[in-house]
Amino acid sequence: MVRVMVVDDHPMWRDAVERDLQAAGHDVVAVASNGREAMARFPAAAPQVVVLDLQLPDRSGVQVTSMMLEHDPTARVLILSASGEQADVLEAIKAGATGYLVKSASSAELIDAVTRVADGDTVFTPGLAGLVLGEFRRIADGPADDPRDQLTERETEILKMVATGMSYKQIAARLVLSHRTVQNHVQNTLRKLQMNNRVQLTRWAIEHGLDEDPA
Repeated sequence: MVRVMVVDDHPMWRDAVERDLQAAGHDVVAVASNGREAMARFPAAAPQVVVLDLQLPDRSGVQVTSMMLEHDPTARVLILSASGEQADVLEAIKAGATGYLVKSASSAELIDAVTRVADGDTVFTPGLAGLVLGEFRRIADGPADDPRDQLTERETEILKMVATGMSYKQIAARLVLSHRTVQNHVQNTLRKLQMNNRVQLTRWAIEHGLDEDPA
């Protein structure tokens, strides 16, 4: 069971999302219709995952994402938006969102995304990940001393899969490794790159163009 907060200014949509999540066994600890309400209720509700609309009446979902993560860096934000524009997705990920789904996603896809995001995975609506990765690759500055040189071949291979949004389970299956072994490789990579969590690692991987999906 995941503790979830739902933020959307459309009552029918907000209620439907809440019902779907509760029916799946998740605990909807708070709902809000705008950014002000969301920030007022967020601290006490302490959700693990916030399902957040990008277009809110008083402030943008990007602003709310930044404010929430500044208050609680362990929270996960899953954007659920009508917009599939690359610029919107890019800004949300830069602000710290862990996932991005368009509202055409099915309830099953939403429930799966909430579970995966709570576990630390990054989740995109199919088709968006490649656009975002490509854009980050174009704007990324290549450092003189490439930190990737610190990584082993296996760590780099797993990091590329992390960059595409694959879960630990999917990576383990692809490489015929145990789930624990994949976690250990990711932890070693975090240590070498001096990062604290998978969200930071994913953003770093995206920025450095590690978007090749190994065959």
